[in-house]
Amino acid sequence: MERKLQKDSWIMWVLKSLLVSYVITGILLLLLAVALFRFELNEKAVSAAIVAIYIIATLLGGIIIGKFAKVRRYLWGMGLGIGYFALLLLITLGVYRTLNGDAANLVTTLILCAGGGMAGGMLS
Repeated sequence: MERKLQKDSWIMWVLKSLLVSYVITGILLLLLAVALFRFELNEKAVSAAIVAIYIIATLLGGIIIGKFAKVRRYLWGMGLGIGYFALLLLITLGVYRTLNGDAANLVTTLILCAGGGMAGGMLS
């Protein structure tokens, strides 16, 4: 019984942390859309802002999961970043039915998400 309770608790950590990461992503993307409308940003600025949003969202998610985990926080944070990327990839595949960009962009985004989560876990 104790093991089941323990397993359920870490699943809830991950789900809560991912939820927070995606809420932050939604809010920041909304702010980016407003900035894009008001300031007519170029494509490079928008791409840089999207990368920053990924890093900020996974960093904060990593901090949250690190607070829950208390041990091996950097691994939990990195796992959160990888989970964030995987869910992002699934959403992209579901909406567009294809992957946008090449393999180098995908690997770079994976590294940024994993690194952001790991940094958040270390900061927690």
